[in-house]
Amino acid sequence: MPSWLLSNSPRTYEELAIPLPIQLALKAASLSSEPPHLLLTGPPGVGKTTCWRLYARQLLGPGWKSTTHILQCRDLVRQKGAMSKFEDFLRPGGNSANTLAGMLSLDSFDREIITKEEGDIPPAGREIEIISGKTPISRLIILEDADYLGHIRQAYLRRMMETVGTASRFILVTRAPSKIIDALRSRTQMLRIPSTNSDLLKSTLKNISNHNSCNPSEGILEDIAYISSGNLRKAIFILELLDMRNLSDDRAAVHKLIQSSTLQSSRHLLEMALRGAVVEWRWENKGGRKRKILSGALAEIDNLMNNHGLDSDDIISQLHDVIVGRRLSLPDSLRGEILLALAICDTSMRKSTYARIHFENFLHKVAKAGKYHGLAFG
Repeated sequence: MPSWLLSNSPRTYEELAIPLPIQLALKAASLSSEPPHLLLTGPPGVGKTTCWRLYARQLLGPGWKSTTHILQCRDLVRQKGAMSKFEDFLRPGGNSANTLAGMLSLDSFDREIITKEEGDIPPAGREIEIISGKTPISRLIILEDADYLGHIRQAYLRRMMETVGTASRFILVTRAPSKIIDALRSRTQMLRIPSTNSDLLKSTLKNISNHNSCNPSEGILEDIAYISSGNLRKAIFILELLDMRNLSDDRAAVHKLIQSSTLQSSRHLLEMALRGAVVEWRWENKGGRKRKILSGALAEIDNLMNNHGLDSDDIISQLHDVIVGRRLSLPDSLRGEILLALAICDTSMRKSTYARIHFENFLHKVAKAGKYHGLAFG
């Protein structure tokens, strides 16, 4: 059974839980005879991915998935040969003259060869009009988390966009548009999606509840909206999880769920850092061979970011909740030192692409403070 995030995903622009002006701008861009490259920005969970999926469906027709190419730029961070992999994505096959953006496809000549799936409708309410003698847009190149590209790869991308074929368009998805170079921003239409306001978030949750025969008790939706802080994806996930556990009538369950699912790891990594276990290594037997595996507090940060999908803002928020929520028995002076180090870490990450470096620096400060105060955790 698919997640509610999929089964209740919007199919039209009007169903998007975003401000009306952005809906209209997205619709107008997808129906334009000369659709622009897009730069979608906004905080986590507000619908950036859903927006570009609807845009792709409208622009490319029923067969949009076959000519939509997606690169998760975050995966390039800390990988060997990242620049080469980025170039290979844009120039598949190794032919410098044959770029992904310059390719054409059968869909550019005949969209009717793709059979519509049941329930598939154009997001704008009608398919785009194909002008005789003009090649329509047939290929989209999506760069998720484009703020992780770095200036060198962004400059390479800018050169690619200057020579893009008439049948291709780029969509850059980012949370921090300030990390995108001016040369790219000037070549795109930027749509900034704000955090989902409380009323819109609650009405969306109410509609999803009715659609899935879920009857949350009075106050549950308000609690979820408050905890989610404008993150609609997080709110839908919490509501579905409560319904699966038959807890949608228990207001206390909302807070217990958040505490048990997010704060335990943050508390554990702070305890490790306080006793000096920031970067440690252990040997693990895999496939008959021993491999050196990172452990300690920094490994816990990697686990939260890579395996649990948390971004740096989520981790900062969780660490703050653990520190100020009195979940660790700490002297007030030490608590203040850790909060100051966390604030510096948060500020530094706003100016950088590599959050892990700043988290490591923060953890070493915590270890130094723990050693100074002579703390020990079992």
